[in-house]
Amino acid sequence: VRLAESGGGAVQAGDSLRLSCVVSIGIDRNYAMAWFRQIPGKEREFVAAINWSGGRIADADSVKGRFSISRDYGKNTAYLQMNSLQPEDTAVYYCSAAQDFGTESHEYDYWGQGTQVTVSS
Repeated sequence: VRLAESGGGAVQAGDSLRLSCVVSIGIDRNYAMAWFRQIPGKEREFVAAINWSGGRIADADSVKGRFSISRDYGKNTAYLQMNSLQPEDTAVYYCSAAQDFGTESHEYDYWGQGTQVTVSS
């Protein structure tokens, strides 16, 4: 199983980015996906999660109303639309997958390499 993120970059405060995560075939396709982020020296932080059907979504209070997670089941791809980005959103963003829906990093079995998002003021 391989997860590949893309879409990170350096932007100004107030800008938008969309991250993508493609999951290779290798696990039951009815899996949950999530995005986490991490700043050096800090623990990985939950951002958003979506179940296999897209019918159940959770997001962190820090991004509520600004970020939205979605997925294209047929393309094995999850997205994180990030609007109104702020400097405190600067982090490495990781995509993850698991059989069951969850919001804790230990609940996810498969991880991508991460993509850097840098927001300057």
